[in-house]
Amino acid sequence: MERVVITGMGVISPLGNTVDQFWSRLAAGESGITPIDSFDTTHFKTKIAGSVQAFDPNARFGRKEARRMDRFSQFALAAAEEAWTHSGLRLEELDRERLGVYVGSGVGGIQTLMDQGELLRSRGPERVSPTLIPMLISNMAAAMISIKLGAQGPTLSPVTACSIGNTAIGEAFRLIRYGGADVIIAGGAEAAVTEIALASFGNATALSTRNGEPQGASRPFDQDRDGFVIAEGGAIVILESLSHALRRDAVIYGEVTGYGASSDAYHMVATHPEGIGAYQAMKLALSEAGISPGEVDVISAHATSTIVGDRSETLAIKKLFGEQAYRIPVTANKSMTGHALGAAGGLEAIALLKSLQEGLIPPTINLEQPDEYCDLDYVPNVARQADLKIGISNSFGFGGHNAVIVLRKYEA
Repeated sequence: MERVVITGMGVISPLGNTVDQFWSRLAAGESGITPIDSFDTTHFKTKIAGSVQAFDPNARFGRKEARRMDRFSQFALAAAEEAWTHSGLRLEELDRERLGVYVGSGVGGIQTLMDQGELLRSRGPERVSPTLIPMLISNMAAAMISIKLGAQGPTLSPVTACSIGNTAIGEAFRLIRYGGADVIIAGGAEAAVTEIALASFGNATALSTRNGEPQGASRPFDQDRDGFVIAEGGAIVILESLSHALRRDAVIYGEVTGYGASSDAYHMVATHPEGIGAYQAMKLALSEAGISPGEVDVISAHATSTIVGDRSETLAIKKLFGEQAYRIPVTANKSMTGHALGAAGGLEAIALLKSLQEGLIPPTINLEQPDEYCDLDYVPNVARQADLKIGISNSFGFGGHNAVIVLRKYEA
């Protein structure tokens, strides 16, 4: 079996639109949550989000190409281009049939659908764009990356809600591991900071309404949390077989060693209160990686800042790690980025890779008074230097989808 390494990373996020910007602000404990300015929030319960700033698709892609992509595809393609540049890959030197793309989105082109629906109602069916469907469908992010970068190998667009990024990375890892591809571009993207999404999540009382204090609104594990903060972005990594990477003398950022997936089989949106699926996914990931719970140095938690979600994940960690759970630092990136849905797993995988590289664990900000049921070491408010070798990243999604990956600092 092949070892699988990561040779490229790309980010579009509320904390910045490059990996360096994203990591710098994450490590500094800065929040990317701001008042929504893309539409009028007067009649909405929640008026804040983790919105991507200073992103100009026309400047990046040209006006004609940008108009043919929904915002989620634009995020995915921009992140993929950064990852490709960082990887040093050259298309003319690759077997294109062994270059794949595994990139998904939870809701796809929701803004395009809303815009075109309004045109249908106001101006009639003849005004609806013929590009509506290709802009809307969730697989179009993967398709646009494949077209732009010339990837002719396996292409997959997982739709596992908020666990998409880890599902994509994990499935790509396995394909390369068993010889099905040399290189796969993997991750997720989302652009759901929209009126309809904000209204629906708000009416479900899932969102924080701490509108007067945006940067303090996302507060995983804190007793005063009142819901998650919706966010957007795109995050892409380039996975490559170690033998392929070594042949071209690539820079290697880290290694994927394990992947676990499970289903809660419990509820449409609620996490299993005992964390059964989360426990199973973590256990499977460690088993595939061939490591014991005692070898894990850091956990990147899913931690959306909901009461049941944070508590159930804490229970799952305790169940798997036992007394060791209290010595393993647990970090919650969503305290700073908000919850980017289908992009979250990719963002957190890149954050974990940078942690392993730099020996620095980003903090869980806004943790002032921990929930009594959340009693682990969540690295509160200030980043921490640590000797890190192995980390796991948790991602859980609506419908009970769970996906966990194990990342290791690269050693030849």
